[in-house]
Amino acid sequence: MALAFDEYGRPFNIVRDQEQKTRLRGIDAQKSHISAGKVVARILRTSLGPKGMDKKCFKVLTAMSLSCFLFPANDGATILEQMDVDNHIAKLMVELSKSQDYEIGDGTTGVVVMAGPLLEQAERLLERGVHPIRVAEGYAMASRISVEHLENIAQKFVFDATDIEPLVQTCTTTLSSRIINQCKRTLAEIAVKAVMAVVDLERRDVNLDLIKVEGKVERYQAD
Repeated sequence: MALAFDEYGRPFNIVRDQEQKTRLRGIDAQKSHISAGKVVARILRTSLGPKGMDKKCFKVLTAMSLSCFLFPANDGATILEQMDVDNHIAKLMVELSKSQDYEIGDGTTGVVVMAGPLLEQAERLLERGVHPIRVAEGYAMASRISVEHLENIAQKFVFDATDIEPLVQTCTTTLSSRIINQCKRTLAEIAVKAVMAVVDLERRDVNLDLIKVEGKVERYQAD
């Protein structure tokens, strides 16, 4: 261990325990990063699906005190937000879930769980000597083929501002597993009308930031 001195004559370490620390390189570094990503996916796996279980999250209220509380969470973005991760790949998984939440608003758990098997398969390819760039190119090609296949098998329906029933039915299916499923028809109509008010049908684009959500506390869900 080497020592140096600052302007006040106080010693500080330049290198500490250098002989005990090693830097991972090559396939070992890649496998270490992949392992961190798979751990995050494994944590969220049990909270996915209709039989998914809630996670008990622990949150500290203030940094200067020991005040904290426990709360259950089933949303992937919420669970990952409460996780204290140091690994860079694990942080990327957290950012992946946040991006999914920002762009789509749903699927925050599924996108991370899906990334787990992809990383596992990538690890097998790396062990066989496949270059990481080739693995990334293969995944990009598989993504394009999957999107093309989904577009071919997707059922298209025509709608306009005067006939929004197909959109309401589609929106209703997304509310079936929520607490508000008793009022799903009413809420689906409200959501569709709000989107149709700001949508650009020619560009097939909608800016959800133009929709303002206001709420108030009521005694019953129907209120």
